[in-house]
Amino acid sequence: MKKAAMAALLPLSALIYSYAEETFDVRQHVCTATRYDVAKDIPGNWSLPSSIPDTCTPIHLNLVARHGTRAPTKKKLKELNDLATRIEVLLQDTKEQKLATQKVPAWFWGWKSPWKGKLAGGELIKEGEEELYNLGIRTRDKFPQLFNEDYHPDVYLIKATEIPRASASAVAFGMGLFSGRGNLGPGGDRAFAVSSESCATDIMLRFHDCCHNYKAFLKKQEPTVDKLKEPIVDEITDKLRRRYELNFTRQDIYSLWYLCKQEASLLNKTDQACALFTPSEVSLLEWTDDLQLFMLEGYGNALNYRMGVPLLQDVVQSMEQAIKAKEEGLAPGTYEKARMRFAHAETLVPFSCLLGLFLEGSDFEKIRKEQPLELPPKPPQRRNWRGSVVAPFAGNDMLVLYSCPDNSSNKYFVQVLHNEHPVPIPGCGNSDVCPYEVFMERIVAPHLKHNYNTICNMKMEEPEQTSLTSSGGAKI
Repeated sequence: MKKAAMAALLPLSALIYSYAEETFDVRQHVCTATRYDVAKDIPGNWSLPSSIPDTCTPIHLNLVARHGTRAPTKKKLKELNDLATRIEVLLQDTKEQKLATQKVPAWFWGWKSPWKGKLAGGELIKEGEEELYNLGIRTRDKFPQLFNEDYHPDVYLIKATEIPRASASAVAFGMGLFSGRGNLGPGGDRAFAVSSESCATDIMLRFHDCCHNYKAFLKKQEPTVDKLKEPIVDEITDKLRRRYELNFTRQDIYSLWYLCKQEASLLNKTDQACALFTPSEVSLLEWTDDLQLFMLEGYGNALNYRMGVPLLQDVVQSMEQAIKAKEEGLAPGTYEKARMRFAHAETLVPFSCLLGLFLEGSDFEKIRKEQPLELPPKPPQRRNWRGSVVAPFAGNDMLVLYSCPDNSSNKYFVQVLHNEHPVPIPGCGNSDVCPYEVFMERIVAPHLKHNYNTICNMKMEEPEQTSLTSSGGAKI
């Protein structure tokens, strides 16, 4: 980790930004604030053409999805209001010092938060509803063999966390999935059930809320992550001070970057806060967000994803039941065909890690050997780990179980789709399709040897503290 941290702290001045043959679209670089329709079009090597044989038939689908695009949370609403006050101070300083104002961004004058006066936040917005509604329609259209029966909660199980934006996402998805299948209203909607468990006990979809060791880990690790990010943010702060002749602080840059992400995602506006930054600065700020996601929710620590074992167990149980139903020739309508769950980035990211998605090179084998991973490569190097792809708004993993009776060696296969695209599974030779037995042996079994209660509630040994150093060797 020390080696990776040193590499991560190369000076900004050494960066030469170049993404060949790409048109820079800031909306694709706002980490987990990315809108789903933008995320699906992000180029890269993380998706594959499907390799499922035509003779195979889907018999069960598991879905783990993040909620759709939401409004800023109450805490962030305050930060944006504070930013408006801070901009007024910066402008007043400019006037008092009789500095030239032609470099000041025009929108600074009289700017107020677009959400000023809003007292509560975090709710699913119209665009978020549409994301899930359309995902439901596309899912039904893509797998007509799975969604050809009348709705019953035992056939189509829908779960959500009790956080309103997650349960609202489940409802929007279900409305799309079952649209035209009922008798309600002019669109032929129908009622369906969404079940939730209290956040205090939901170890399947909000395991991060219930895991005591993870909470302790976050408290200790967050300052380390901040130290890694600060040199990048400080150098960008210095550049913006000179560019606009305003006395920006590090906190100003954090707040302006947050505003950029919200404007780009929620308002589709990229010519205001986002325009303060050059493409290379946006890429570096995105990287600091990705770094935080990696270290606090992803592969940076095994605890981050191992606490998701109850969710993996639930997925496996549903597939085993589907295979049993197929083998016993049960009548349609008497067994489950899809299990769909709606939660948060803190759920989707660890689950994707349990599957081994978005790893670099030989990282899958390192994880199997309990070896630490390098940090995600810094721009301009390309990386698989990008929050805008891993967990955008409405981001999702689908595990589709197929029956392949014509295959001589394996009767059942698992295909993994991420954001509806087939993705390489490192544990299965980087194919998007894995024989069920291989999937269980290579991907699932190593995780199931860990117990949630042991992972989360037993006292853990204190990890050795690592000193962070810059490339020059000086402590920071």
